[in-house]
Amino acid sequence: MKNALKKRLARCRKGLCLLLVLACLLPMSGPAMVMEAGAVTQAEVNALKKKSQGLSQQKKELQSQLKTIQANKSDALDKKDNLEQQVDVIQEEISNLQQQISAYEGLIGQKASELAETEAKEKEQYDLFCQRVRVMEEEGETSYWSILFGSSDFTDLLDNFMMVEEIIDYDNSIMESLLALQAQIEEEKSSLEASRAELESAKKEQEAARQELKSQEAEINKVIADIQGQEQEAQAAIKALEAAASAMDAEIRKKEKELASQIANVPSESGFLWPLNGYNTLTSLFGSRIHPITGKANNHTGIDIPAPAGTAILASKSGVVITSTRNRSYGNYVVVGHSDGTSTLYAHMSSRSVSQGQTVKQGQVVGRVGTTGSSTGNHLHFEVRVNGSRVDPVNYFKSKTLYVQSRGRKVQLKH
Repeated sequence: MKNALKKRLARCRKGLCLLLVLACLLPMSGPAMVMEAGAVTQAEVNALKKKSQGLSQQKKELQSQLKTIQANKSDALDKKDNLEQQVDVIQEEISNLQQQISAYEGLIGQKASELAETEAKEKEQYDLFCQRVRVMEEEGETSYWSILFGSSDFTDLLDNFMMVEEIIDYDNSIMESLLALQAQIEEEKSSLEASRAELESAKKEQEAARQELKSQEAEINKVIADIQGQEQEAQAAIKALEAAASAMDAEIRKKEKELASQIANVPSESGFLWPLNGYNTLTSLFGSRIHPITGKANNHTGIDIPAPAGTAILASKSGVVITSTRNRSYGNYVVVGHSDGTSTLYAHMSSRSVSQGQTVKQGQVVGRVGTTGSSTGNHLHFEVRVNGSRVDPVNYFKSKTLYVQSRGRKVQLKH
């Protein structure tokens, strides 16, 4: 995982460096777009639009890079937390093993004491036995044989023989018991020493594992520091692009205002025409929503109207086509500027039926329904803008009955 994470970070860093360079260069192209008053042309506005699209795309790429970096940071932080927990657990295991080792050492000490005591008793018993034999055989007035031969009659002989036999049996049983106890203690002591050796070995293994985890934790800390640096770079690059994009949007609004005087000759109706005849169910409203592709919360800039592929898309108002092109997000899309300061956008089309600079009438076909760009199915993404700012299109269709499709249910929209 560590090597894969480093490779992803290296790719992110390269992308960020390139995008930062582009962000720095973008404002420098601004003066080339300044034109003399009254000399505005459609081509110039289109050039501004194209540059704005480039800025937006670069910003999306940067934001994607930032998400990747933040995801990597989250992964690294999670791994660090996991490693720290593992170190804590291993430390507890080492402490537990040390306690067991101490306990076994205590038991071994007890067994050693018991063994020494037993050996002392064995020696004492053996010494007494030897002393008795010496007294009886060497120094005493009687012996086993003298006891037997000194019997007064046969009955006395049998009694003396049984007494001697009992003495010998007693001595033998004592010695056997002592030897058995000594063997048992030796065995228990050996078993305890073997257990202690196993625990010592386990303790060494746990110490080695702890050192390895500590090493991994240090490496992860380096990765996190690297990620945090890249995160700052990405955020700086995004801010630079946002500033450039804001400047470009301001320039576009300025040129559109100048272009509006040229559009003024195209009468604009007071009301908006619904762009899809016969299809009035919405699957996504204007505003906050969960993106159907990314699964993340985002701001939806228009409304989505599903319809079969190839369905005619109608100009909501008369005006001039400001943009007729495609990009990764909108796919095939058209923007129509109207003389009242509004503009309408039609996106994800399978094909476009109008060109930049073309005058269109309300109800004229501007394209066909499709699913190009970032789309999950055939539908029209429809936007209304007022002086360049996006507004909720539904507000312009108060008298039209609309429905919303949500979780398999179709309900009437209250607006």
